[in-house]
Amino acid sequence: MGEVYRARDTRLDRTVAIKILPAHLSSDPVRRQRFEREAKSISGLNHPHICVLHDIGQQDGIDYLVMECVEGETLAQRLEKGALLLDQVLRFGAHIADALDKAHLGGITHRDLKPSNIMLTQTGAKLLDFGLAKPVALATGVTLTAAATQPTPVTAEGTIVGTFQYMSPEQIEGKDLDGRSDIFSLGAVLRFLLTEVSPASRQPSGPIDKSLEAVCAKALAALPEHRYPAVTDLAADVSRYLDGFPVSARKETLMDKAARFYRRHSVAILLIAAYLLMRVVLLFISRRWP
Repeated sequence: MGEVYRARDTRLDRTVAIKILPAHLSSDPVRRQRFEREAKSISGLNHPHICVLHDIGQQDGIDYLVMECVEGETLAQRLEKGALLLDQVLRFGAHIADALDKAHLGGITHRDLKPSNIMLTQTGAKLLDFGLAKPVALATGVTLTAAATQPTPVTAEGTIVGTFQYMSPEQIEGKDLDGRSDIFSLGAVLRFLLTEVSPASRQPSGPIDKSLEAVCAKALAALPEHRYPAVTDLAADVSRYLDGFPVSARKETLMDKAARFYRRHSVAILLIAAYLLMRVVLLFISRRWP
């Protein structure tokens, strides 16, 4: 959907990446909308595992984004050299889960999470390319996506968005998506990294630890309500495994639901609590000093 160049920011003396939408593509309203959507999506996501947007503009009929220049290689490129070590898989998985959580809390869902959209750097993994990002209701999750490989407009009505091997069942069916669709895609990526079994395959994943098998199985559940309710829950199980504790595909408890609700609505809850406290104080004062 665009072209990316390495450039030099002479004002701040730094190397940057410039992504442009050439003039002949700017006339396509779908591509232009996707380009603008990427800028809006990234601009609100300040996170160490998400590529930073520095600036946006237009010159001589060409729209451009000035972005952080991420040095490294994509996960897809790295896999061409061979399999990753287990601790690398889990560490990178935790980084992407953390990035997705930031996106989901901001009302964005990825919809096209795959190895070619994950950059490996010296400081860890970074989530790239928000060209298909589409805001959704905070109550249902978030959408952060990468550029599509199809030549047709991927956001056109009736067209499925994403990369088939990593797409959730509801995405394939063209249904409305929330953050649980990204959880499915992350589970597919982790399963592939751990087993080298194609994400599209529904065959047994082979000889991997039962705890990790449980994590992948829960993330890859066919029904969204059977998956992890939030990507932080998946990350917590990965951390638990790294700390040497057993992991099972446990059901969400009432405490889990309450904690997830508080994470998503903490600001509103605090404001309501402050308002109620103020009302109580005013009532107490009015009764004591009529």
